[in-house]
Amino acid sequence: MAPTKTFALSAEELEQFARDGYIGPFDLYTEEEMESHLKRIRPKLLRTRSAIYSEGQTESGNTNLAASYDRHIDVDFLAEHVTRPEIVDRVSSILGPDTLCWRTELFPKYPGDEGTDWHQADNFSSVDGSKHPHIVWPEDSEFGGTITAWTAFTEATVQNGCLQFIPGTQSTMHYDESKIMEYDADKINQVDKGGVRRGLFGYDFRQLQKDPDWSPDESRAVSQVMRQGQFILFWSTLMHASHPHSGETDRMRLGFASRYLPTEVRVYPYSDELQEFGARASLEKYGCVLVSGQDRYDHNRFIESTVNGFRFQTR
Repeated sequence: MAPTKTFALSAEELEQFARDGYIGPFDLYTEEEMESHLKRIRPKLLRTRSAIYSEGQTESGNTNLAASYDRHIDVDFLAEHVTRPEIVDRVSSILGPDTLCWRTELFPKYPGDEGTDWHQADNFSSVDGSKHPHIVWPEDSEFGGTITAWTAFTEATVQNGCLQFIPGTQSTMHYDESKIMEYDADKINQVDKGGVRRGLFGYDFRQLQKDPDWSPDESRAVSQVMRQGQFILFWSTLMHASHPHSGETDRMRLGFASRYLPTEVRVYPYSDELQEFGARASLEKYGCVLVSGQDRYDHNRFIESTVNGFRFQTR
């Protein structure tokens, strides 16, 4: 008999998630706990020497890969966070008992920063210069994408740039990720879309639209205000964005996204390096983290937690 999942989604919650493409927010840490954790890990986040992409090459001096990507591999608190049962139980009740975490990302938004543009992500090849899919579901799968657990490491409000969703849009992709989306650092904080500054860290998702005349129905958008220490779950194929940081407060908004898949999905099957935001970095030190159940497929590389960090699993 499978062990009971204390925080598994109920039948009603699963129905809601299937309909809307997202659910939450849920409580994970108190505000005081999250603030204490944030103060403790901030020096570690600023030191990227131990980050797995610290040797990445970039023509523009971009440090986003080393500073923001997969820091759960070198920061102990984030390593524990991605395995928290409050998150994993709910994710595995959707994806099945055998679940992995394949990527994490830190999303800081500083006063005056643009909002993140409306977008969807299925195989995550759209921002990779090689155009190789980052994740590949089995051919008979009815769905793609990944489940993201987005945790508010600081308060997330409309004024400082909280998430936005358009409910029920997760099943129809309006973007073709096989198209080329050009990176241009000069466009960061410079693109006006309908009177709102919206971009994607130097990318413009309009370049991937299947229909160049289509635009998201923002009248249906829902703003996801979250207190510090809460998290929300959503499909990456759900139309999502974020508000700009208005600058009404001088505090950065910080979100942390951990992304989950069933173990049958192949991760980076055609790549030995990561190419994003004008930077390139080797995947030599990369590995998935098994967060629930077991790996029955043996086609992904895994790492496991140790006293001194992570190591590759042996078989």
